[in-house]
Amino acid sequence: MYYDCHLHSDFSSDSQTPVAEQIERAIALKIPQICLTDHHDLDMPEDLMPFLLDTETYFHTLGELQKTYQGKIRIRIGVELGLQPHLGPDYQTYVKKYPFDYIIASTHLIHRMDPYYPSYFEMYTEKEAHRIYFEEVIKNLSVFSDFDALGHLDYIVRYGPGKNSHYCWQDFDDQIDVILNFLLEHDIALECNTAGYKAELGHPNPTEGILMRYRELGGEKITLGSDAHFPEHVGFAFSSIGEVLKRCGFRYYTVYEERQPRFLPL
Repeated sequence: MYYDCHLHSDFSSDSQTPVAEQIERAIALKIPQICLTDHHDLDMPEDLMPFLLDTETYFHTLGELQKTYQGKIRIRIGVELGLQPHLGPDYQTYVKKYPFDYIIASTHLIHRMDPYYPSYFEMYTEKEAHRIYFEEVIKNLSVFSDFDALGHLDYIVRYGPGKNSHYCWQDFDDQIDVILNFLLEHDIALECNTAGYKAELGHPNPTEGILMRYRELGGEKITLGSDAHFPEHVGFAFSSIGEVLKRCGFRYYTVYEERQPRFLPL
């Protein structure tokens, strides 16, 4: 079973799952290594759920669990940062303060609105909403690049009124190429996030066409994560994702330890 490098626990505001339950589920699935990547989203709007990670306690707790589960599973310590265009300096300070194994950077807000809620899509057509999202990703990348993988690119399609039934990534290929080329220039991985299957899209995030485009441009660093907030979603769709990535041109996936990449066969 592949390593699952995107997992949440009750250290994230949107999960009530104790870390040990995520670990036990991974052991049951015979996953050799996991990386906890709980949310740290600075400056969330007051009307939304706060996502501030208690990082000191997080490291202490995971350090103890590493000892408890030694010989059963390898546990790495990561974080998922929620980017906004004005937060670059704050995140730069934060990532230098802690010895993370792996840092995911994701765009969760668009103009300080969360597309998880239907009110965002009431303002735009789905195509307009997607284009504004990709533009926000570009703005976020322009101010912060000290991370290891870009999380769930195109995840906005999970929450639109039609989900991905009318979504065509080629409609945004000019923006997507800017994003993918940025990753290549800065030696940053692209995450393949299998929660798209959980959301009944029938595709990962990003969709296969974007994964193939990344490979065509020369991208080789691809990370894997289920984005599980509950034990039943750990390793979600991992039994089939390897073949998906192989069809997209990949032969290896990437894991990070002490923020150094390691390539493993698919």
